[in-house]
Amino acid sequence: MSKLVYASVTAKECHGNIEKMIRKFLKKVKKERIIEQARDRRFYKKPSVKKREKRIRAERARKREEAKRQRRLKKQMRNYKK
Repeated sequence: MSKLVYASVTAKECHGNIEKMIRKFLKKVKKERIIEQARDRRFYKKPSVKKREKRIRAERARKREEAKRQRRLKKQMRNYKK
């Protein structure tokens, strides 16, 4: 069973700016992966397919983090040489 997630934005947080409220709401929905979950649950997926997709997502995240770390190190080395 999955947890319930509520994404809400108040007018007070955005000082009544409707465009800002919409952007903030969409950002929260993306962060909580609400739409992605709905798409995933639309059709049945075999457990083996779910496991494979999870592994692929984790691998991509690791590569992204490693690339981020490499860029940070490269930037530090450039600043260190100066």
